Amino acid sequence: MESLTTELLLSAYTQGFFPMPEPETGEVLWYNPDPRAIIPLDGLHISRSLERTLKRGHFSVTINRDFPAVIAACADRPETWINDEFKIAYTALHRRGFAHSIEVWQDGTLVGGTYGVSFAGVFCAESMFHRVTDASKVALVHLVEHMKQQGLALLEVQFVTDHLATLGAIQIPQATYLERLAEAMRLPVNFV
Repeated sequence: MESLTTELLLSAYTQGFFPMPEPETGEVLWYNPDPRAIIPLDGLHISRSLERTLKRGHFSVTINRDFPAVIAACADRPETWINDEFKIAYTALHRRGFAHSIEVWQDGTLVGGTYGVSFAGVFCAESMFHRVTDASKVALVHLVEHMKQQGLALLEVQFVTDHLATLGAIQIPQATYLERLAEAMRLPVNFV
């Protein structure tokens, strides 16, 4: 079995693939779904209640302050695909500057966040978590704002879930995704 090296992961993501382990065996499977889910950076939906939460300012947000804690929190649920192999692989990607985390804090405690893989103008979101209402949504809002500030163009979220749909996630044909991926990869920008 080939290990999830940084080189293998980057090669896969730049070709439109992402890995997930098979639930029963743990075997790493590679996905390039059709349709593909993205959140258009100008299409993020912020509900009135989320807008109120953001205005209250009860949260502070950081980038790459505690990547290992974010991936561990994303994995801390009854059913998860984020096993030890994935934690190690994505932490190695983080150390090489290709995986990033957004952390949401309340009174010094990590209460939400998201992480993903980024290269050129692309951010492939992997997972998110919250321990306080709206904390993962706050992380996503800050991710989109940061991407816009840095000049990134494509936020990929794998599959549309009910939760992501409420935030503006849409499905596009695989061919369209691959075109947008190629365009975003030509941008002379970086996540940080």
